[in-house]
Amino acid sequence: MNDSQKNGVTRREVLQAAGTVAAASALAGIAIPHVHAAEDNTIRIALVGCGGRGTGAATDALNVKKGGPIKLVAMADVFPDRLGQSLKTLSNNPDINKQVDVPKERQFLGFDAYKQAIDTLRKGDVIIFATPPAFRWVHFTYAIEKGVNVFMEKPVAVDGPSAKKMFKLGEDADKAGLKVSVGLMCRHCDARKALLEEIQKGTIGDIMLLQAYRQMGPEASSQSGPKPKDMSDLEYQIRRFHSFLWASGGCYSDFLIHNIDECCWMKGDWPVSAEGAGGRHYRGDKIDQNFDVYSVEYTFPDGTKLQLEGRTMPGCRTRFASFVHGTKGSGIISFNSHSPAKPRLFKGHNLPPIAKKADEIWHFGDGTGKDEPNPYQLEWDHLIAAIRDNKPHNEVKRGTQASLVTSMGRMAAHTGQSVTLDYILNQGQEFGSTVDKLTLDSAPPVVVGVDGKYPVPQPGKGRPPYKEYF
Repeated sequence: MNDSQKNGVTRREVLQAAGTVAAASALAGIAIPHVHAAEDNTIRIALVGCGGRGTGAATDALNVKKGGPIKLVAMADVFPDRLGQSLKTLSNNPDINKQVDVPKERQFLGFDAYKQAIDTLRKGDVIIFATPPAFRWVHFTYAIEKGVNVFMEKPVAVDGPSAKKMFKLGEDADKAGLKVSVGLMCRHCDARKALLEEIQKGTIGDIMLLQAYRQMGPEASSQSGPKPKDMSDLEYQIRRFHSFLWASGGCYSDFLIHNIDECCWMKGDWPVSAEGAGGRHYRGDKIDQNFDVYSVEYTFPDGTKLQLEGRTMPGCRTRFASFVHGTKGSGIISFNSHSPAKPRLFKGHNLPPIAKKADEIWHFGDGTGKDEPNPYQLEWDHLIAAIRDNKPHNEVKRGTQASLVTSMGRMAAHTGQSVTLDYILNQGQEFGSTVDKLTLDSAPPVVVGVDGKYPVPQPGKGRPPYKEYF
């Protein structure tokens, strides 16, 4: 899922930690019951990470209408204000407030709070992970150990080493019979599915080029000013996690993954290499690690290109869309944000506003987007249905692949080198190797410099193995 959508609540935010990957492997072969005892078919939900994204995910979970009752029974966060605001928002929502049952004794705080939240659940219930992505493998390990199903926010990995852990954990979850959803909601979009069918039928011929744009102003915590004096450095980095590569992969990984993923879906493949450029513009007192602009060229195994343009600069023209070009025509994958997508196909290569109505050869539904089902809700409908019907549902491998490909493009821009998928997976920099050991008293994974700023990428600096910051 993503950013700004749904009932005025921005989607997902925050953190927790602890656990080891090794614990999960012991569960290989164990099948997890998909239903509870006959006298109680309620699916219990616990939320870990109570920012806007977590609150939005919990709302969608409780809004699933088919199959039986669902209840939110526990919440966990590092910060009490985040948990309190989230609980207030959920409790004041008239559509779901009767399903919110989180008394004080099931409100957990601290880096180990995720364990306490999971421990309130039964096998077959669902835990939501909406913390900064760096902690995904830590929390997922414990969920597998306890036999609970998972909804996790994207990205699920921020670098090659964490992607390796997630690939392995995804296999462990499969062996344990768990259902796992990754918040790449565009994959659940009916409109995009219909578009894919048209592309696969050959309506626009063979794909030659894909284009993706997310050119917006500064979003969420992508740009950060000086740390407040009364806040620890670690707390600051967690609260402003989009600003720090170790916590989120930065704005590139957290924001651009959807456009990258939907383009790869249409192509039916993943890129194997990337080259890119980027830089920082006038920044005033901003001290984060992000570039303001990114331009990346991805290459697929057959040589087809995906051109990606990202920007987080105020006052510039905005563009938030993905496009596909084939040998016989072109199309819109998504137009003006994630939902509604408003996909359509054209007989030429001119796209709106140049393309005319007469050039259009296909569109979804009535073409306005008003009849597109909400993909944020659909991904939850599909997860809950899979749990109740005991159908296979594990999106970890695909979600990890999307996260790794996204990181590959980011690394190419940050280093100024041509980066392959194999290189970032096996030689890429590990940003947060100690995330499973953090406490509120810990030193942060990245340290502020004497100039009061955090290290930023310096393309062209250093020798192999290349680093994104020093």
